[in-house]
Amino acid sequence: MTVNIAVLISTRPGLGRRQVEAYERLAPLVRAESGCIQYDLHRVAGDDDRFLLLEQWETQAALDAHDAAPHMLAQDAANSEFRAGPATVLHYEPEPVA
Repeated sequence: MTVNIAVLISTRPGLGRRQVEAYERLAPLVRAESGCIQYDLHRVAGDDDRFLLLEQWETQAALDAHDAAPHMLAQDAANSEFRAGPATVLHYEPEPVA
């Protein structure tokens, strides 16, 4: 069963571009990871400083390995330079309920 995640990200006012730049550097590394099905950043409509990151992983083990990858640990440490606070991580079921 796949693991599906939606991550809500807010940057400090005017620093949304820093989030995009970080993602552009990180995305090729993440997409090359074993088990990565989807890793896509979307901007919230009408708000240059809010984002939705959609992730899909083949297994929980693949997600766990991703979370422990050196490039992820380094980026997590750097996020405080431009993020407004911790991201909100939502795990969702792949099938709609209605």
